[in-house]
Amino acid sequence: MDEIFYEIKESKNHSDIKNEDQYEIIMHFLAKVDQNTILYETKQTITKTINTSIDKAVINLLQDNFNQIDNSIKLVKGKIREIFLSYSS
Repeated sequence: MDEIFYEIKESKNHSDIKNEDQYEIIMHFLAKVDQNTILYETKQTITKTINTSIDKAVINLLQDNFNQIDNSIKLVKGKIREIFLSYSS
């Protein structure tokens, strides 16, 4: 339970006038509460100017922040939602 799965999606609410794109970083992580396994989801919207790479910089920043809390927390690119839903059914 020390992995946070993430995916990056382009937001539908982007503005061509400002020459910026909006991206959502969606993070999923599991937690144990008593005998239950719970799936948490959080989203963060990030604005990036066109012709810049934001993926690695943002993920590295997030990983650095998690490392300050606990070095065992790792960001993993991928989806866990479908796996969790099929497992819990």
